[in-house]
Amino acid sequence: MGTISRWEVATTGQWAARGVPGWRLRQLVQDGHLVQLRRGVYARADSLAASAGDPARLHAFHVAAVLLSASALAAASHESAAILHALDLLGRLPEGFVTLTRPPHLSRSRVGGKGLSVHTAILFREHLTKRYGLPVTSVARTVVDLARASRFRDGVVVADSALHAGKTTREELSGVLAACSAWPGARRAKRVVAFGDHRSESALESCARVTFDEYGLPAPELQVDVGGTRYIGRVDFYWREYRTIAEADGMLKYADPQRAADQLGRDQLLREAGYKVVHFTWRQLFREPDRVIAWIEDAFGRPSAR
Repeated sequence: MGTISRWEVATTGQWAARGVPGWRLRQLVQDGHLVQLRRGVYARADSLAASAGDPARLHAFHVAAVLLSASALAAASHESAAILHALDLLGRLPEGFVTLTRPPHLSRSRVGGKGLSVHTAILFREHLTKRYGLPVTSVARTVVDLARASRFRDGVVVADSALHAGKTTREELSGVLAACSAWPGARRAKRVVAFGDHRSESALESCARVTFDEYGLPAPELQVDVGGTRYIGRVDFYWREYRTIAEADGMLKYADPQRAADQLGRDQLLREAGYKVVHFTWRQLFREPDRVIAWIEDAFGRPSAR
């Protein structure tokens, strides 16, 4: 991972202290050796280029720039913390946008500007950690903060991601919930944590679970090995009572012709074994949820081929 060092991003004054006066700084920016990240804060272009394939580290430069330009104690939180911890988010932050939290007693301190969202809340020591050498809320605090501030679906996506990756536990989440029980959105966060499931392997699967719940479907089993005496494979969702399987299809499955062909072959084996199989995509789940639910409910009512 590595830290974002003071030789990679610094303020105008810090560059000057290292022998780079204002005129030279402007020249380095003009020549493309330095990049202005925020007013008065510049990063080395080669360091940014080297981080281009690492969204978390690249975002860390923007967090560092905000913290350097701020005159208040603060920590990366919410979406920024999720990015630094490499957790799934349903939506994307605009490039360079940073989210921070600062303590209430510093609410009058200067920290602001474009491309920045500042939350005010207590930063308990046990809720803080370091990523890339920067102060950031812990994974558990990040999940709870996002669950408090976001829609239920968005909160479930980040909670499932954190649990699936083993980056937090239910015990840690419960501890943060207890500390934040009187805060705005705490009731929603408690529901998100209760609904979160480490078996959910993607944002699409998490969103599907929320949709199933919203439409009143019984909760499916997740990541189930099926096939009986003849193992066929692991499926995303399984309603055992109805011998119905649902598969959440990401674009990667369709981009690879061999994977698509293998899926068709597996579906045939599943149907021959008496299972009913439903597939749906991102587009169908978000634009036609009624149809997806109808397909599943129709499968519930159909007799199996066997």
